[in-house]
Amino acid sequence: MQQSGFTRIKSLHDQLSGSDKKIADYILDNPTTVQGLTIKGLANSVDVSTATISRFVKRIGFSSFREFSLSLTTVMQPDNAFFGEIANDDDTNAIVSKVFSGGENALSSTFNLIPTESWDTAGSWIINCRKLGFFGIGGSATVAFNGYHKFLRTPIDAEQHPDYDVQLMQAVRMTDQDVALVVSHSGRNLDTLKITRQLKANNVKVIAITAYVNSSLAKMADLVLPSAAEEINIRSESMSSLLAQLAIMDSLFTLVGVNLGTETLKIVDDIRGAIDNTRE
Repeated sequence: MQQSGFTRIKSLHDQLSGSDKKIADYILDNPTTVQGLTIKGLANSVDVSTATISRFVKRIGFSSFREFSLSLTTVMQPDNAFFGEIANDDDTNAIVSKVFSGGENALSSTFNLIPTESWDTAGSWIINCRKLGFFGIGGSATVAFNGYHKFLRTPIDAEQHPDYDVQLMQAVRMTDQDVALVVSHSGRNLDTLKITRQLKANNVKVIAITAYVNSSLAKMADLVLPSAAEEINIRSESMSSLLAQLAIMDSLFTLVGVNLGTETLKIVDDIRGAIDNTRE
């Protein structure tokens, strides 16, 4: 199922700026009008060049303006739609199909949002740090723990704890030789922000994983790895964003693991052997 261009724009809207935001706002404000516009017509309506429109549709994950234009034939969902594109009359197969499609779209959009330079920077910081801390509250704790679980298979000294007070104590003990991976879908969780402020006070390098690049968390972070989501509002539990954030963690683990080569392989083999001994 092709994701609606309207939904893609709404899910990425907070991450857009300049001409991209201008185009996005026009499309969302004129959903009926834009469905019949050519690329030149849309460019004239927004007062930008056709090349700017072409770059915009590619930045939000479409291969061409034609693909984007066709996706606009999907009716834009109202803001009170609890699960984005899922309608009240959808049957079981339709609901499950849309959930899976949302995950696929979130992964694809997130991949397109993060430049190679950001992956390289994050990987370098982690490889050269003294200690790697994982932080997340509520649902984001799942992503943080997943990252910790993965990085136990590398030579990196990693730590994570689900309890907020313990996380705050972790932050107090970290230094400018350390790196913190801080996860928050909204980037506005008060406990997460307090932890991040403590990390920044200690000059810890902070890598934020969030869907909102203009959030308080993102503004405090030294590096942001943004996650795109199918959902168009926070209250829909960010299911797709969670998948994207897990993929970000897996990618960081893989990049670091590959770069550390034989050191990682030895630890992986040792862990696998220890776990095998616990099985019948």
